[in-house]
Amino acid sequence: MTDQAQETTTTAKIGRLARWRQSDLWWSFTRSPSAIAGALILLVLIAAAFAAPLIAPQNPFDPAQLDLWNSELPPIWQADGQWPYILGTDTQGRDMLSAILYGSRISILIGVCSVILSLTVGLSLGLVAGYFGGIVDNILMRIGDVLLSIPTILIAILVSAVARQMLPPELRDVGSGAVLVLAITLSAWVQYARTVRAQTIVERGKEYVQAARLLKTPARRIMLNHILPNTLTPIMVAATLNFGMAILTEATLSFLGIGMPPSQPSLGTLIRLGNQFLFSGVWWIVLFPVLQLCLLVVSVNLLGDWLRDALNPKLR
Repeated sequence: MTDQAQETTTTAKIGRLARWRQSDLWWSFTRSPSAIAGALILLVLIAAAFAAPLIAPQNPFDPAQLDLWNSELPPIWQADGQWPYILGTDTQGRDMLSAILYGSRISILIGVCSVILSLTVGLSLGLVAGYFGGIVDNILMRIGDVLLSIPTILIAILVSAVARQMLPPELRDVGSGAVLVLAITLSAWVQYARTVRAQTIVERGKEYVQAARLLKTPARRIMLNHILPNTLTPIMVAATLNFGMAILTEATLSFLGIGMPPSQPSLGTLIRLGNQFLFSGVWWIVLFPVLQLCLLVVSVNLLGDWLRDALNPKLR
């Protein structure tokens, strides 16, 4: 009986995989060189970042592994380069390749967490505003209008600075990642909420929603089981593109000195530290983190652009 159940499960998985490979989305993906390139680059960057403890020459967070005698070494292809410091070292003797891999992991985690949190808040508020309307809709959308009138980076700077001051000094470095996620979320949820609200208003007047109301279906069930699945297409595109924007926002805040601390450097922190020595000839400290950040954001944007076109019914 167990073997039969396992065989049934395996057959179902193979069937789902076959249906996916026959779908329009997969067909569009396989015929988009930019989407394939973006997916491969992003996959390699994420895999390398989360495999950093296995492939990085050192742990840049461990002061015991840092050696000031090996500080400011150039990349290995330069005359004074040394193995295993392939991309050179910084002013603290920290291997740049290791710092970039660990820093990419921090940037990716902050980007993913901020997108998930802002998506959850935006979906919830957008569904409530679009379904109930009236004063609830007016209050939520006016709050969103106020936030949209302020540049995103200023909101993130304000929230990050206030949250840091509220934390005890001994917790500011430990909680800096959570503060960044909160700051990015408060400035990014509005886009999701407005998109979901518009879709919810359209779906609310359709027959299947009216029928569910006549059957006395609870409002929460109507919103989650009936309306929400029909609003996910534009949300998927927005979430993909906002993932890249979240990484850029984190890098900007860290570059300004209100993001991740030097003891736990993200890509933005590495760029800030390297920028101080840019004109002293130690160019590799800032160049390689900048290239990593560009590759990460460009690969996400390539996937987002493809997804936007692939899910647009007018372009099919």
